[in-house]
Amino acid sequence: MQIDIQARDFSLTGALRSHAERRLRFALSSCDDHIQHIVMRLSDINGPRGGADKRCHLQVVLKGLPDVVIEDTEADLYVAIDRATDRAGRTVVRKIDRQQTLSKQGPPLELDSDEFV
Repeated sequence: MQIDIQARDFSLTGALRSHAERRLRFALSSCDDHIQHIVMRLSDINGPRGGADKRCHLQVVLKGLPDVVIEDTEADLYVAIDRATDRAGRTVVRKIDRQQTLSKQGPPLELDSDEFV
């Protein structure tokens, strides 16, 4: 699983990077075969003013499926990372399950318009 973590307008500490990678691997390890790469963008919206302004933006690029994009904003960046990775994990699993269910069912049956008359 290729993970790209970017920090906007602040320096990314080793502890924060380690936490983010650990949470991503835990939440998405069951779907590793379906994931091409993950981009995480961390930002502090208000800067030094404080408040609920720490944003975690996740983009999970899947093979053969649309990307999953999740964003969470909290007062604590660690909480934003935790919530965003949890949501991404559930969403990716749901998309993959849905795709596998549809592929097992096969294409929908086509009916002639004469059959409805």
